[in-house]
Amino acid sequence: MVKKGVLVFFLIMSLTAFAQKHAAEVGLILDNDLYTSTVNDKYYTNGFELYYRYLNPLKKDNTIKKITEFRIGQYIYNPQTIRAEDFYVNDRPFAGVLFAEAGIHYFFKNESVLNLNGQFGFMGPNAFGEEVQKSFHQTFGYDSVKGWQYQIHNAVLAQVEVFYGKKLATLNEKNTLDILAQAEVKLGTVWNEVTIGPVFRVGFKKLLPVSQSNLYDAALRYDKNNRESSEFYFFISPKVNYQAYDSTIEGGLFGDDSPVKFELIPWRFEGEAGFKYKINNWNLHYTFNYRSQEADNIVNEGYYYGSIGIGYLMK
Repeated sequence: MVKKGVLVFFLIMSLTAFAQKHAAEVGLILDNDLYTSTVNDKYYTNGFELYYRYLNPLKKDNTIKKITEFRIGQYIYNPQTIRAEDFYVNDRPFAGVLFAEAGIHYFFKNESVLNLNGQFGFMGPNAFGEEVQKSFHQTFGYDSVKGWQYQIHNAVLAQVEVFYGKKLATLNEKNTLDILAQAEVKLGTVWNEVTIGPVFRVGFKKLLPVSQSNLYDAALRYDKNNRESSEFYFFISPKVNYQAYDSTIEGGLFGDDSPVKFELIPWRFEGEAGFKYKINNWNLHYTFNYRSQEADNIVNEGYYYGSIGIGYLMK
């Protein structure tokens, strides 16, 4: 325990020292269906992401900002009931995913962004989904969880993700309404999918450019004296998603004898709506997320969850 504490201390001190030379941000994102309903506890039920990002030196080209980011996270999935002691009750497998990620975000003069990310980690018991969910329910007095013996078996997670977004138009003279388009491709051992759709922003004040807004995590600035800019807006993003493979539902990509597996419904609708706010050194958001039916059976259905995020600009 002492060794772990010393390691964490030196890690924090190292990040702080690094941030003295580079504008940086640390933050935490928490996902849970509890943030939208006290009744639902199914499918994608809990997740967290801890991130650290910093500005890279600026080069003379079409790129006006370059941000490097690292994050660790965990996602937890369960069937439509957490009391799935019987095999037949499972309409989607229990599954856990644990990962580390590194990526680079490029922001361009034409109000666009390109993100390149790589992930490595584990799916299955090695991701500790069972332990985290059971501990959470026990700590806060929720119903006990039964059925993890049917979870997806161990597999290695190796993913590459490419994201592109671009502002299409400003919709009013006050620059409080705009529309953007975005697309994302995921390839790897756990998820293989494509997602596209528009984003509409409604600002309570003038909207910031893509390269400065927290919409795509661009709040970090090269100008140390220009940190007073704030933003507050509502956004909504309907999306079409095509899934070629999802190992958390179908089992490992290279053969899997997990006890519960289902075929995918490849075409899905996804929706995201919420608020994002930045003031001084703080970034905050709350979003409501909806996903239509994923697993091909007569019980599985669409679901929703909430996401809460807080970030702090260290310089």
